[in-house]
Amino acid sequence: MDWDAFRLSLQTGVASTALAFVVGIPVAWGLSRLRGWVHDLLSTAVLIPMVLPPTVLGYYLLLAVGRNSPLGEALDAVFGFTFVFQWSGAALAAFFVSAPFLIRTAQAGFESVDHTLEDAARTLGQTERTIFTRITLPLAWRSVMTGVSLALARAMGEFGATLMVAGSIPGRTRTMPIAIYEAVLTGRTNEAQVLALTLTLAASGLLVAVAFGMRRRSARWR
Repeated sequence: MDWDAFRLSLQTGVASTALAFVVGIPVAWGLSRLRGWVHDLLSTAVLIPMVLPPTVLGYYLLLAVGRNSPLGEALDAVFGFTFVFQWSGAALAAFFVSAPFLIRTAQAGFESVDHTLEDAARTLGQTERTIFTRITLPLAWRSVMTGVSLALARAMGEFGATLMVAGSIPGRTRTMPIAIYEAVLTGRTNEAQVLALTLTLAASGLLVAVAFGMRRRSARWR
């Protein structure tokens, strides 16, 4: 059993999902407030990473943050940091692949909120931040947590974009999907079966834990 690959899958999955939450919730809320062609255009743009082949997305990420890109050169010169062949690159790739799942699901939740409740809070002098944290987010919480679950599961299973950006370095960037691929490629069928089952159980367990936590939180709000 490749425990380093399991650790890296969990590490990149949690990191990319946390980033997707921080970035995705404001984006989802903003999209839920837009109307017309701008809404349609931006909502469609969010879906692009979901329909692109992962290797194509990984190639675009290499162009954007690779060592020969302006951003990559700046990061290397100023901070001595690079995403390429690092676990952070795997997390970045997983973020771009999984974030759309969270954004679109949370967006649907925000759009379903009764806006008259928000308007009533405004007439009582509540700030937009208070309205969001005390009214909008609690009412859309189920959709938000469903999006988190989907993003986490997708991030832990990411393969193509991760391989393009981070490669397959044992103990450093080789995640469980890459380890499974290499085990099958080299005829280590039993190892591949163990890795696949472990990843399946881990992803399922995390989804169940999120669902259980969401149910308990919903019960407290009733």
